[in-house]
Amino acid sequence: MEEYGAIILRTLLLYIIIIITFRVMGKREIGELSLLDLVVFIMIAEMAAMAIENFNDPLIKSLLPMMLLVGIQFVFALASLKSKRFREIIDGKPSIVINNGKIDEGEMRRQRYNFDDMLLQLREEGVGDIADVEYAILEPSGKMSVFKKSASEKLSLPLILDGTINEENLILIGKTNDWLQGQLEKQGYSTVGEISYCSYKNGKLFVDIKDEK
Repeated sequence: MEEYGAIILRTLLLYIIIIITFRVMGKREIGELSLLDLVVFIMIAEMAAMAIENFNDPLIKSLLPMMLLVGIQFVFALASLKSKRFREIIDGKPSIVINNGKIDEGEMRRQRYNFDDMLLQLREEGVGDIADVEYAILEPSGKMSVFKKSASEKLSLPLILDGTINEENLILIGKTNDWLQGQLEKQGYSTVGEISYCSYKNGKLFVDIKDEK
């Protein structure tokens, strides 16, 4: 009975640790987890299995590395909120593989993404022909976002995120930093750092100010 009691206790404790880890990682779908998230999950799952099986070993030997991983994940989550650059390193960033109806083979090569993968994901999105696509964006999670040519909705490009200008998207729409600054000043926004999110769609800017109620 003592053996079964130890197994039950260990299982309950490890269950709590795993729930805490999920909470630290935030509310994201499993398919949207970053590579770092998946690595942490795999390591914690392996440690938990070993801790339950080796019930004669002190539990602290398994709990210590698990808590260390949770701590690292928490620190990285905070760093991701504060730094766009850090977030891109950890999570990656979206890649436009079809731009204005044109396939970007160079970007596909950089992402090691082939046409079979593209066609498969387009079919999963209900698109049978690349010719029907205006934009296709390969998200960091591996999911593809598709904008059809026949759709009335156009692609909304984020130009500012967390007070930082997205230079790549400015190039995509053929605009410059000076143009963006000028447009913002016309709308009464003098400082880019105060802007939480700014997007460009159908020739218009949408602006959201940080911590604005």
